[in-house]
Amino acid sequence: MSNAYGTTYFRETYNHKELQENLKYKKKYKKLKKLVKEMVVENAALCDQVSEVQDNLVSAKKERLMLLKRLCQLQGEMDPSSLLTKSQMGSSSSPVPNSDAFLSKKSIKKRNNIEILDCKSKPKKLSKTARKVVQLIPLDIHGRPIFPISLGDLTVYSLGDVVADRLAYHTEDLIFPVGYCSTRVYASLKDARMKTLYTCKILDGGIKPRFEIVSDTELDQPLVGSSPDECHSRLLVAISSTLNLITPKGADFFGISHPTIQNLIQSSPGTRKLFNYKPQKFEISKSSADKDPILFAEEENDPGLSFEALHRHYALSTAHNIKQESSNNHELINFQELIS
Repeated sequence: MSNAYGTTYFRETYNHKELQENLKYKKKYKKLKKLVKEMVVENAALCDQVSEVQDNLVSAKKERLMLLKRLCQLQGEMDPSSLLTKSQMGSSSSPVPNSDAFLSKKSIKKRNNIEILDCKSKPKKLSKTARKVVQLIPLDIHGRPIFPISLGDLTVYSLGDVVADRLAYHTEDLIFPVGYCSTRVYASLKDARMKTLYTCKILDGGIKPRFEIVSDTELDQPLVGSSPDECHSRLLVAISSTLNLITPKGADFFGISHPTIQNLIQSSPGTRKLFNYKPQKFEISKSSADKDPILFAEEENDPGLSFEALHRHYALSTAHNIKQESSNNHELINFQELIS
């Protein structure tokens, strides 16, 4: 009996221990299960938050690109003089002794009266200066212009790099960036009746820039000059000796004086270091189809820039001069024979 009782007691204690261990592990399991559920819920909330942040980043990137594009288009409208005045105004807030504080009230009143009289006597100047109209051009996602830039007969393939450490590479109104490349359609060197494509380049010539105009029909004979006008005049004379009467406009032929191209060059890095260059003011056109009517009319009617204007000009001038004096128009007649 004692053995039976001992075995039953042992079994009961063993089963009791096993039940206690099972309860212990069940509690741990429930805790782990609760922690897993909480982590799943927290993970889902974090995923939602991450997706929301990613959406905000995408919208912020789009907004940044739009603002960058707008900034690149409006850089020409920024007036550096206004920045100087703002900086001067900001610096004036520092504690500097004012000389007016030591003047008497009577002297200040007299000075104010004199200034008022001077303002009345002097004619008022127009506050607004002439702004050049800039055409809208396609930009990439980083706000940089997409090449080539087509502007009528002019096509620009590269703006080049601004040279700030040599004075000959800029003037008060123009910048001659090294590596600039453009093309223009004009009368051929071989036959003035035909059109041909001329490639205009600005190269590093040492102290002075080197300007080149190369015809597609005469690739081995570039027309070289130390200035755009010199290069353009050599082109006109090479086409016909009668064209030396035309005033050369090399900057217009190269395209560096075109408002759209000039605005892009002015926005290039290094222009603030130029010693003699005076920043120009530009105005963005309302649409990409808008053009400056004055500039467009000048290019269309300039015989030194437009092939059609060249033929119209010399056809009319030759016909008019033949009626007056046939002896003094031998060169014009020769050119009329070339283009007829």
